Amino acid sequence: MSLRNKVTLIGRTGKEVETFTFENGNVKASVSMATSDFYTNSQNEKVEETQWHNLIAFGKTAEILQKYVVKGQEIAIEGKIIYRNYDDKDDQKKSVTEIRVEEIVLLSNPNK
Repeated sequence: MSLRNKVTLIGRTGKEVETFTFENGNVKASVSMATSDFYTNSQNEKVEETQWHNLIAFGKTAEILQKYVVKGQEIAIEGKIIYRNYDDKDDQKKSVTEIRVEEIVLLSNPNK
């Protein structure tokens, strides 16, 4: 992986992992992940700011996501940012930002 496009995130998954198997047998997995940051505002109140990320993975990494990751689980990922554009069914231009996961570390036990 290039150091010019490298993302490392730690957060919790926001839904169950969704998978798709292509005709050639390759697997794609997708899941959302929330990362949170905290700061103190001018009223001296602690404020949580959450960002949502769309994660995708292919091959063995997708299989690991599918087999071991559940909603709400804390994970660490390393990957790269992918930008895609497409036309929806109404011919409206859409853009999507995703993180293509290349490495994953399970940080919490989903059974606890």
